[in-house]
Amino acid sequence: MFKKLGFGLMLMVSAVFAQAEGYLAGTHYEEIARPVPTVDKGKVEVTEAFGYLCPHCASFEPMLHSWSQQQPEDVAFVRVPVVFSRSWEPLARAYYSADLMNVIEKTHQATFDALHKERRRFRSLEDLADFYADLGVDKDKFTKMNQSFAVNMRMNQGAAKLNGYGIQSVPTLIVNGKYRITAETAGGHVGMLKVAQFLIEKERAAL
Repeated sequence: MFKKLGFGLMLMVSAVFAQAEGYLAGTHYEEIARPVPTVDKGKVEVTEAFGYLCPHCASFEPMLHSWSQQQPEDVAFVRVPVVFSRSWEPLARAYYSADLMNVIEKTHQATFDALHKERRRFRSLEDLADFYADLGVDKDKFTKMNQSFAVNMRMNQGAAKLNGYGIQSVPTLIVNGKYRITAETAGGHVGMLKVAQFLIEKERAAL
């Protein structure tokens, strides 16, 4: 109970601090000219555009995960992997495969760690399947899922969303399909979360 109260208090303090900051469009975040529809109109959606090969995404992940876990039920947090080049595609497919198999908690941080701490390189689907199998993911099911229609559809949907968001770099946060936040505009990773909290409160008030 005390832990929940602590989380709630921290969110309240964060919200008040964010409002006091008075973040400005065009300075601390950018408004998306044509907002991208969200899945649930009754919630404030926060989307992270990320890439497993991005070292900045790897350093941001622990902080972002902790922040996202403390959000109330009216905030929906989702991730969309980017594909900036051919080498990024296998890892994006791996993310969607793990997500559809409901094993993302086993694989997400572990994939970042393998790439950026252990300096591992996955040169084939077999390499990825073997790595995920070591994490407790069924190798055959993962391999089939990776090449499935469901993953192809998620890849296409993700590409369309990223295009609508105007993603040029990662990590980038999108709030409610309307606002784009980068480390450059917000002044770093901590700043990204502060601006995101400010925009969540703004959208919550509108709801």
